[in-house]
Amino acid sequence: MPEYLEMTADKFTFRVATDRLYTAQGVWLLPEPGSKLIRVGLADYLQQHNGDVAFANVKPVGSKLAAGEQFAEIETIKAMVELHAPVSGTVVEVNAALHAGPEVINRSPYEAGWLAVIEPAAWQTERPKLLDAAAYFAVMQGQVQEDLNGL
Repeated sequence: MPEYLEMTADKFTFRVATDRLYTAQGVWLLPEPGSKLIRVGLADYLQQHNGDVAFANVKPVGSKLAAGEQFAEIETIKAMVELHAPVSGTVVEVNAALHAGPEVINRSPYEAGWLAVIEPAAWQTERPKLLDAAAYFAVMQGQVQEDLNGL
């Protein structure tokens, strides 16, 4: 069970798991222990900000990804959200639970609600472009503040 950085704004609490890396857009990456694979999913703020997930479509196993290209699409009650690959590589597993109940992303964004497992193609060169938990937490705080200012 990971530790979390937390912030509360209005009636919402947002958590950032400290054991993984992030993109500024809110996709997390967790290296799989004992392998070169990485598990990816949505940060808590991203899933809460967009509302209840009604549909999740992830590129199928075997898909080749370039960093920054769309690898998944999440449909929520509020929006259609395109998710971009945090690193280049190949999709080696897609979370089968998403087909039966995509709302698992809302219930458990850092555990059962993961999206895919990717075998990275250029991990050593792409990893430094990712954010650690503290850096993503700062980005998320800025996004929350923007949302609050827009109300």
